[in-house]
Amino acid sequence: MTHTATHVKAHEHELIALRRHLHTQPEPSGEEFLTTELIRDRLLVEGLAPVVLRSGTGVVCDIPMGLEGGPIVALRADIDGLAMDDLTDTPYRSQRPGFAHACGHDVHITSVLGAALALLDARENQPRAGTVRLIFEPAEEVVPGGAVDIIDEGWLDAVWSIYGVHCDPKIDVGRLGLRTGPLTSAADQFEIRLEGPGGHTARPQVTVDLVRWTARVAARLWDVMAEQAGQPVTVVFGSVHAGAAANVIPSSARLTGSFRTPDPATWEHGEKLMRAALDEIMAAPGIGDAPAWTLGYRRGLPPVVNDAATTDLVRSAAEHLWGAEAAISTPQSMGGDSFAWYTERIPGTYVRLGTHDPDSSEARQDLHSATFNVDERAIAIGAALLAESALRALDHHS
Repeated sequence: MTHTATHVKAHEHELIALRRHLHTQPEPSGEEFLTTELIRDRLLVEGLAPVVLRSGTGVVCDIPMGLEGGPIVALRADIDGLAMDDLTDTPYRSQRPGFAHACGHDVHITSVLGAALALLDARENQPRAGTVRLIFEPAEEVVPGGAVDIIDEGWLDAVWSIYGVHCDPKIDVGRLGLRTGPLTSAADQFEIRLEGPGGHTARPQVTVDLVRWTARVAARLWDVMAEQAGQPVTVVFGSVHAGAAANVIPSSARLTGSFRTPDPATWEHGEKLMRAALDEIMAAPGIGDAPAWTLGYRRGLPPVVNDAATTDLVRSAAEHLWGAEAAISTPQSMGGDSFAWYTERIPGTYVRLGTHDPDSSEARQDLHSATFNVDERAIAIGAALLAESALRALDHHS
C-alpha cells in the first residue's frame, strides 16, 4: 500500500461514519447550513482556517503544505442534497422527508475531507512547496450552480489546476472512469406556459383542448428539436401541470424540463431551436385551435471538459495507487455538472468514481434513484486518488 493510501486508511472508519451522518441529513441547494457547519468544524479541529462563503453555505479552506511559495491546486466537492424521498432501508437513510443524498454528494464531501486528512499526514512526513485548496461547493443541483459564487469570490483566481470525483453506480468500486475532453453535456432549463379560454369537457370543439395540446408538446418537443438540430439532444420534462377538475378544460398549463446536448455549438442555439420547434408543433393540424404559449428559457451549464495533462496526471496517480487496471475509459454523458465552470477557466479533471459492489446481486442503479446507495469502500478510494493527484500536481507545478 502506498503512503497516500495508508494515510487515508487510517481515517476510513471516521469517513464512513461521517458519510452516514451526512446521508441522514441532506439539505437542499442553498440551504446547506448544517452541512457547512460540520465541514467547517471538522477542518477547525485540524488547526486549519476554513472560510464560509458569503451566501452562508459552502466552505473554502487552504492547506499549506509546509514550505514557502509554490502553486495552489484545488480539490472540489459539491454538498447539496436532492429534493426527493430516500426509499432505502439502511439505518442511515435520510431522516428528512422529501430530501435525499441520491447523487452521492455525501461521498464527495467525505472523499475531499479524507484527502485533506491524508495531505496533513503527508505534510508531516514530507513538507513541500504549495497549497491545496479545498472547495466545498453549495447549490450544485440548481442552475447555474454554486461554482459561480466560488469564482465570483475569487477563490479560483490563483489556482493552477482542479480535481474532483463524482459517484458512478454503473462502475464497480475500485475502478475510476477517465476521459480526456468533454465528459458531460451542456444543460439548460426551460418553462413552457400554454393558455386558452378553458371550457366544459363536454364541448372541447368550441374551445382550446389544452390538455391534449400539453400532451402533444410533451410528446413531440424532443423529436422536433432533434430533427432541427441534426445533433444529439435530449429534452426531458420534470413536471407537467394542467387543470384540477375532471369536467373542466383548464385555461392554463405549465411544463418544465431540461434541454441537454454534448455539442457546444448546438447549446449556443438551444433557445432558438426550442422556439422554432414550438412554432412547428403549434402549427400542426389535428386537435383544433392552438393555445397561446410563452417560453421561459434559462441558460445552464457548458460541458465539463477534462484537460489532457491533468487527466494524464490523475491516470498516473490511479495506476500508482492500484495498478494499471484501476483507470478505465468512460463515455461522455448527457448529464451536466457545475464543475464545468472551473474547467472553462483552468485545467482540471473530473473523475467517475465507481460505487457499485461487484459482488452484489442487485441491479446497477442510476444517479437520482430513490434507492441509490454506494459501496462505501469508494470513499477511501476517492480520498486517496484526490490526495495523490494533488501531491503530484504540486510537484509538477513547482
